[in-house]
Amino acid sequence: MTTIGLNQGLNARGHNACCVIREPSMGPVFGIKGGAAGGGYSQVLPMEQINLHFTGDLHAVTSAHNLCSAIIDNHLHRGNELDIDLNRIYWPRTIDMNDRSLRQVTIGLGGKFNGVVRTDRFDITAASEVMAILALSKDYADLRERLGRIVIAKSNSGNPVTADELGAAGAMCLLLREALMPNLVQTLEGNPVFIHCGPFANIAHGTLR
Repeated sequence: MTTIGLNQGLNARGHNACCVIREPSMGPVFGIKGGAAGGGYSQVLPMEQINLHFTGDLHAVTSAHNLCSAIIDNHLHRGNELDIDLNRIYWPRTIDMNDRSLRQVTIGLGGKFNGVVRTDRFDITAASEVMAILALSKDYADLRERLGRIVIAKSNSGNPVTADELGAAGAMCLLLREALMPNLVQTLEGNPVFIHCGPFANIAHGTLR
């Protein structure tokens, strides 16, 4: 709300100002924190759409992230050619919702056709490394390169295993093709506002494992 109010104040004083805010995560929207489109006379429009899915950018991040997760488990199921250490898989799954029961899960149960049994977890989408990368990328080529460098695990010999080696980065980039483009909205007073990405900056950028 402070950023939006400052934008409105600068424009009211004759400056050509715009601001950039992050896209709301539905976890906080449905939690105690609430929405992230401002409030009172300092808000951006259309507030309801912005707080609820908006253009689907967070869903694209969720899909790209979970695609990599699915490829990891498919790789393990089909022989583990990269010799991934099951105890050193750093890549979780994501969901854009607060759900504490998914913080630690066991996957692959139900027989050999359901994959390799191992522990996993769900992070909120805003904490995803994909979200951090999307926010930092300057164009599609940069996005593709950054996704490829993600270290998703270590091998049994201690070597890092990347998303490129897994063959996941290209498809992840494709799912993010529209999310890379910023969204233009406006304040109640008609001032321009860009909404782009939604990282929890203290978590998504430089996550400690």
